[in-house]
Amino acid sequence: MRLAIVSPCYNEQEVLRESAERLTDFFVSLIHKGKISPDSYILYVNDGSKDNTWKIIKDLYATNPYVRGLNLVGNVGHQNAIMAGMMTVKNACDAAITIDCDLQDDVNAMEEMIDRYEEGYDVVYGVKVCRKVDPVLKRSMAVGFYKLQEKLGVKAVYNHADFRLLSNRALGHLSLYKEKNLYLRGIVPLMGCNSTTVDDVISDRIAGHSKYTLKKMLTLATDGITSFSVRPLHLIFGLGILFLFITLFIFVYVLFSFFTHHIVPGWTSLMLSVWFIGSIMLLSVGVVGEYIGKIYIEVKHRPLYHIGEYLNHEEANENYLKAENTKEHIHESHKKAELIY
Repeated sequence: MRLAIVSPCYNEQEVLRESAERLTDFFVSLIHKGKISPDSYILYVNDGSKDNTWKIIKDLYATNPYVRGLNLVGNVGHQNAIMAGMMTVKNACDAAITIDCDLQDDVNAMEEMIDRYEEGYDVVYGVKVCRKVDPVLKRSMAVGFYKLQEKLGVKAVYNHADFRLLSNRALGHLSLYKEKNLYLRGIVPLMGCNSTTVDDVISDRIAGHSKYTLKKMLTLATDGITSFSVRPLHLIFGLGILFLFITLFIFVYVLFSFFTHHIVPGWTSLMLSVWFIGSIMLLSVGVVGEYIGKIYIEVKHRPLYHIGEYLNHEEANENYLKAENTKEHIHESHKKAELIY
């Protein structure tokens, strides 16, 4: 099989060379075992980095036959960068594996992914079985989010991030999804392809620090819920019905107090009630606003990304052959002209 590894990069100058070396060693071992073809490759996707990431990718491309590079015009986010890479390789590989540049995911698990692909699976998920290197807060938030997804009816793989193998056929199916609020962890299971999982043991970063800030994680979580579930809207409706019944009980209580002359002015209880109901209303409007905002973004049909430059050995060879053919054609034309003269 011809394998393509898609690795998104954002300000990863500290880890890039080590990442390329480890993935190259992995490629060489699999080629020797006869599991992948020698024309397999690694595509590094530069997601608008502000450091020397793209320069290093260009250097690696010039010296390493397995490395290719894709430079996006600006920073479009982790999910869109992965999508850009997969759509670039979908017609030039039998299967693609997406893995972050820091290689915290288990590189050796990719060999098992390839074995599962050979067994006929179109999608192979890397499922995290050990996250001891992650901070406690991050682990707790991740577990809570996966459980929340399940409760809200989002079809996703528990403890799976973006470490996965997709066959060429699965990549073709994925290309049909044009939505702007991209949440690949929900879209890929939604396709319904024949799938399985492999264990993914998370390790420490080679160098540098994680670019996935708390804000980015919360944004991704919001996209994951609002793009695949309408249950929050149902919960708001149910909350409205609940408050309607509570209001009826309060109404009966007020009437009873009025006729029995037990009314005691209570500024505290009044203010608490007003603030509580006001908070619920604002929260409800906010959730509805999230969905309206998603619709607003979707109807614009803006592109997910723009490609600035694509470093591709095959393309370079094709251009070289075209240039040589052009030179030969010009040379023959000169010869004919001389004969005619």
